[in-house]
Amino acid sequence: MKGHLRRRGNSWELRAYVGVDPITKRQKYLTRTFRGGKREAEGALARFITEVSGGGHAAQDTTVEHLIRQWLDLARSDLSPSTVRGYERIIESYINPTLGKVPLGRLKTAQLDHFYAELRARGGHDGAPLAPATVRQTHAIIRRALQQGVRWGWIASNPAALASPPRVQVPQLSTPNPVEVIRLIELASSDDADFGCFLHVAATTGARRGELCALRGQNVDLESATMTINRSVVEGMHNVLVEKDTKTHGSRCIALDANTVATLRAQRQRMASRALACGVGLADDAYVFSRDPNGRRPWVPNDVTKGFIRVRNSAGLSKVRLHDLRHFTATRLLAAGVPVRTVSGRLGHANAATTLGVYAHFVEESDRDAADKLGDLLQQRPTANRRFRAATTPR
Repeated sequence: MKGHLRRRGNSWELRAYVGVDPITKRQKYLTRTFRGGKREAEGALARFITEVSGGGHAAQDTTVEHLIRQWLDLARSDLSPSTVRGYERIIESYINPTLGKVPLGRLKTAQLDHFYAELRARGGHDGAPLAPATVRQTHAIIRRALQQGVRWGWIASNPAALASPPRVQVPQLSTPNPVEVIRLIELASSDDADFGCFLHVAATTGARRGELCALRGQNVDLESATMTINRSVVEGMHNVLVEKDTKTHGSRCIALDANTVATLRAQRQRMASRALACGVGLADDAYVFSRDPNGRRPWVPNDVTKGFIRVRNSAGLSKVRLHDLRHFTATRLLAAGVPVRTVSGRLGHANAATTLGVYAHFVEESDRDAADKLGDLLQQRPTANRRFRAATTPR
């Protein structure tokens, strides 16, 4: 690392080169003032260069807010638009008001721990406690941004790496039973047949909300009774709808039961009838769920959730969430003894380990059933042994 001295009246300016800023592409120097003779100043410069070469000083003129903004701009292309939207909300609501102006080089682990504790105690709306999951997500943003700062050489270490955000209790899954799911579908269908179809397909396929919103006519093969899921609709900044690949960036083809095929066939007929009544054509790539006569615009995911809340409240099931229909699919399949890998593929999980992690309790129940069945088979062991001995005893 290089550096040099510069005379400033009765003092010396020590300048140490710290590299090129990855954003502005300009050379960056750190400076320090030293008072004394030239020989002492040269020694101070050597010590300053050695100190700077260890990192941790390139960010004295950079704030936490600036680093997080630069990191998010870099990471944006690898994130879902809805994820970026959520990050922006957390950054503006929680991080910037308290930590935004803090010089990056002065941010300490203890300061972060105090910040998380304050959020947990009174960081929510009107001073209410902020949920531990939100605090942990806030921590995740800070940690990732600071780690990028380490890679860029702006800081020597990541103070968030040793921080202690609150633990998040994994909630016990509480899924609706078949009677409740049927009631939800019937109530939805009585008011809006399209929405009833949406809930029916969600419950029998386990597809995510955004995946069903992105479903097009060409993704549904009614003759072979299959559905291909390869896209998802999310809401980006300023409520702009964005169609992207699925959460796991993969495509899956799942089988449909006869009742679901009939439900989707009726949905296609309704869409075709509306298009005909409006004098427009319904293209093969029209969305399965669309309010436009020509099927060119998908349903808005958040509108689907709002519609579900109205239906579930009418059904007296205020604790049931739309996502619980996905849990209903998984738990019922596992309880029926369907292999975990099959359930994982149907849900679109990255691997079976994810399914096991989320639904371990239900897998254990299925395993208990398997053990009982094996035990029942071996109840006949004494008789089988006698037959075996009779067959093998020499005469």
